[in-house]
Amino acid sequence: MIIHQAEYSASYPKVTLCPKDQKPEYAFIGRSNVGKSSLINMLTGRRELARISSKPGKTQLLNYYIINKEWYIVDLPGYGYAKISKSKRKEWRKMIEGYLQFRENLQCAFILLDANIPLQQIDLDFINWMGSVRVPFVIVYTKADKSKLDEVSTNLDKIRTGILEHWNEMPQEFITSSRNKEGGEEILSFIENINQQFVARVE
Repeated sequence: MIIHQAEYSASYPKVTLCPKDQKPEYAFIGRSNVGKSSLINMLTGRRELARISSKPGKTQLLNYYIINKEWYIVDLPGYGYAKISKSKRKEWRKMIEGYLQFRENLQCAFILLDANIPLQQIDLDFINWMGSVRVPFVIVYTKADKSKLDEVSTNLDKIRTGILEHWNEMPQEFITSSRNKEGGEEILSFIENINQQFVARVE
């Protein structure tokens, strides 16, 4: 897939306000500071499309980006960010879970995991929750360039072992590096295939 156009569309505080134009959507979510904005910018080829911040917790709404005027990337707030009030965490959780469970146009969620650190309990809990509510998802390992290849490989094997303690098989995976532009073509091909199926269903 070639990205000809990618631009910010709008932000919404709850799922009921999201676009009504029936375009396929792909949600990106992960722990705060996992590299979500960098990944979105790498996929779209737009260096500053999604705002990158050194301070976690900047994404606070359902941020929509329209791609090729045909489909949306939806940037969801990062989970696990502790430096916000309990009421704000509850508000974010309600917004995120409402979107993931009830957004009919959502085709797939991309759950981002840092390729350089062990599987975090909060990530495992979120993956298991996604399975419990039957939301289709894949796993995207980010920052694969930050460690040596053998170290990344060893860590990913440990992550898979942890997930497979709860799952019969691994979800589809993508290994990415925003800096080296690794994994972007594979993700866009995956999305393109789903988009083609989406168009075939609605026609």
